[in-house]
Amino acid sequence: MTVDRFYFRQLLSGRDFARDDQMAQQMVNFVYAIGDRQTGDCVLVDPAYDVDSLIDTIEADGMRLTGVLATHYHPDHVGGSMMGMRIEGIERLLERASVPIHAQRAEVEWISKVTGVEKQQIAAHEPGDIVTVGDIAITLVHTPGHTPGSQCFLVDGRLVSGDTLFLDGCGRTDLPGSDPEDMYDSLQRLASLPDETVIFPGHMYSHEPFAPMQRVRSSNAVFKPKSKEAWLGWFAR
Repeated sequence: MTVDRFYFRQLLSGRDFARDDQMAQQMVNFVYAIGDRQTGDCVLVDPAYDVDSLIDTIEADGMRLTGVLATHYHPDHVGGSMMGMRIEGIERLLERASVPIHAQRAEVEWISKVTGVEKQQIAAHEPGDIVTVGDIAITLVHTPGHTPGSQCFLVDGRLVSGDTLFLDGCGRTDLPGSDPEDMYDSLQRLASLPDETVIFPGHMYSHEPFAPMQRVRSSNAVFKPKSKEAWLGWFAR
């Protein structure tokens, strides 16, 4: 894949979009745009807060929205009610563009319930499915733990890791649908990725916005325990 063809942008809520939204500033979510410059096709990962601005941003780059990739159902990633506030997300996006919302099958019902989007509008996937954007292949990596259908996206040596893996720490496992044992297994699966794989997390919870897996694996405390039992003793909450 040539660098010129591969389109990839990391956009931070409260800074790159939704600049006047206090919730967006507080939550520091990343939204990702992945596409094929040659065909102009592009998907957004976890569009929330200011959907029109996100679409306008990729269109200004000469891209057109052809789909959404959802890491999981939480409102700061796909829209819905959170802490008494309504976050804009895929429901608004579908008003502007009729595109598929790609999610793991285990997450479809949750996404529909939180966002109000009909299940028929959500493309249900199995672990290991590939979504093609132009000529760019994105592998869907099922990583339950934070939620039942949490998933990451592997593309061109990058892992968009959502709330499964941060550069420091991992997603919470004390929320509805969370499972600490599943999280341990998912993190072990991600730990086996090549050293040079670049991790792009779902939130700006560290000084750096991204880092290679080799560094994350060596510095992130979630990879320190040597067994599931030890991990559960440290991190199950």
